[in-house]
Amino acid sequence: MDVEEIALPGIGLRYDFATRSGQRVGVVCHRTGRRDLVVYDRDDPDSSREVLQLTDDEGDVLAELLGAPRIVERLADLHREVEGLLSEQITILAGSPYDGRTLGDTQARTRTAASIVAVVRGSQVHASPRPDFGFLAGDVVVVVGTREGADAVAQLLANG
Repeated sequence: MDVEEIALPGIGLRYDFATRSGQRVGVVCHRTGRRDLVVYDRDDPDSSREVLQLTDDEGDVLAELLGAPRIVERLADLHREVEGLLSEQITILAGSPYDGRTLGDTQARTRTAASIVAVVRGSQVHASPRPDFGFLAGDVVVVVGTREGADAVAQLLANG
């Protein structure tokens, strides 16, 4: 799918794409951090039919809702394509040295050669968590790597 990136001087960037049915959709990323979801008029591609202004939290929720199923699908595809690669779900238990600490504190990728690609908290999926993401007991951490790497992350999260 082709995504067109357009600079909007003084505003930010706009990303547009066409759906399979021919509808044009865009996201305007303002320098202020605001995000606008734009649905263009079919008859006049320079006019918008609808513009939804999203807060950072609303943008994050929408991205998680749209992205989480695709992440799981891509991981399944990787399993079929790359021998020796697996994903593992590891629960952070109460008493873990990382309960209340950040992903960056773990240095998991450097220490284990495995990657934490998502965290499931309740019904929310936090895809590609940033280093400042804070873990809580009960979080389910999704790890991708070799068996040895995934086991090392499990040990790290359990024992430090």
